[in-house]
Amino acid sequence: MKNIVKISLIILSLSVFATGCIKETFPQGGSATASQVSAAPGAFDGFVDAITARLCGYPTYGGGTNAYDFGIPSFFIRWDSMGQDLVQPKMTNGWFDSWYCIDHLGPTWANSQFAWTIYYAHIKACNDVISLAGEEPEADKIVGAGLARFYRAYLYMDLAQMFATKPCYLDPSAETVPIVDETKAPKELADNPRATNEEMYAMIINDLDKAETYLANYKRADKYLPDVSCVYGMKARAYLLMGDWAKARDYAKRAQAGYNIMDEAAYTSRETGFNTPNASWMLALTFKSDNPCIQNNDADSSWGSWMCMEINPNTSGCGYAANYGRPILIDRHLYETVPATDWRKKCYADFAIDEMSEEDALAALEAYTAHPDWILSSAINNEYPVGGVNFKFRPAGGEAGRDNQYIGFTMAVPLMRVEEMVLIEAEAAGRMNEAEGVALLTSFAKTRDADYEYGTHTDAYYNTASGTFINEVWWQRRIEFWGEGMATKDIKRLQKGVIRSYPGTNHVETYRYNVEKTPDWMNLCIVQTETNYNFSCTNNPEPVAPSADSPEYTW
Repeated sequence: MKNIVKISLIILSLSVFATGCIKETFPQGGSATASQVSAAPGAFDGFVDAITARLCGYPTYGGGTNAYDFGIPSFFIRWDSMGQDLVQPKMTNGWFDSWYCIDHLGPTWANSQFAWTIYYAHIKACNDVISLAGEEPEADKIVGAGLARFYRAYLYMDLAQMFATKPCYLDPSAETVPIVDETKAPKELADNPRATNEEMYAMIINDLDKAETYLANYKRADKYLPDVSCVYGMKARAYLLMGDWAKARDYAKRAQAGYNIMDEAAYTSRETGFNTPNASWMLALTFKSDNPCIQNNDADSSWGSWMCMEINPNTSGCGYAANYGRPILIDRHLYETVPATDWRKKCYADFAIDEMSEEDALAALEAYTAHPDWILSSAINNEYPVGGVNFKFRPAGGEAGRDNQYIGFTMAVPLMRVEEMVLIEAEAAGRMNEAEGVALLTSFAKTRDADYEYGTHTDAYYNTASGTFINEVWWQRRIEFWGEGMATKDIKRLQKGVIRSYPGTNHVETYRYNVEKTPDWMNLCIVQTETNYNFSCTNNPEPVAPSADSPEYTW
């Protein structure tokens, strides 16, 4: 990674890059004023489209060939690699290594600039729309203003969870990031302190309140745009983080209307498994064939490149997961805690396959894929284990997509599913009345495992001070949303630890860290260029990884 301390070309402050003040010109570096743009036919809709179209599939940080620069879904991998549930079996190719190894994450490194640049670039796009719409949007701007308010809340909630040292319900005064909204004048950005959790979530709720009003009658064309049910879902997330259990429960329940949880056939489908919106998906992003991240770099700068195993090595030969020796695996202990009767276990290759003969291994892999030879040959050629390989995320387009990554990687990625709302309702209800929460949780769990019995995940690791109920909720979230960007957020929200070192672990040697409490390395650093020029902005300490593997934890 490139050390950015000596780079002087970075603009004065990345918050300046993020401002949407109407006094600025649009676009940056152009000559048109905001009033001119606002008056141009279709201009407002163009600004709205810029928000929704570029959240994935477009490189924001680099020139389009960085394999980790493909939008918001890249943060699912980056963020969850800091915990225990996602395993990167080989430290090669570099793209997500720092986040798994906890290395080069300080304020002077490009990794810190990455999150800052991408999120504030999208926030700027939201600010532009909000500024053009005004405080009282006209009829033709109401929906656009609602979409901008929704996504600004989404982006700031992500940033708050990345940078705050404690969740809002535990420490309302913990610092998040500087707020840059449509009212912030450029001169104010040099004296713009980090907002506290309390201040940040007040703004988030205000944006969501307005989005709820603006989108109340909006009928979306597809699930790539949020409607009012998604606003309810965002409020459920926000209130859960704020510790307002009653509102979290109520909004989560409201958000579920009109959706159905996935059954086994949909969840484990070899054709549409986690590549196509269905009745459970509330909101999604999608990679399109004309996206730069698909057209350039052999489509390897994409979600599918990292998460899809089934890409033909003979016709394509591309994909970091399928062919370059960089699959992302499930943590072995998490896998082993999933009962055989829970059909979600079918999404990950059995670890027993690694002990089989090649002939038996090929036969065993037929339970997961029509192309076991691709999977096994890649593992052998690239020297990584088959056990734990994920088959949750399938290439789009069926056999055509498996033969051609330009089809296979044009897939959708879920941002919100109704299953999350069911589990938020259960958790929030249980924090007020445990019996009610247990009943809701058990009802959900039995849709995945008919033999589920509450309290079965009570080994020493789960039986912590938070109690059986919260640990059972957490376990369901870990397996249900594996790979969907929630694992490390939940570690911070629930103040859990990380265990990578244990007998039989599949984590990489020298990075087998055990930390009893939530590790400080999950509190990201603000890029140094911001603190250099924003004199009121504090920073988190530079993340420091343990110096050696931890002693093995005994379950």
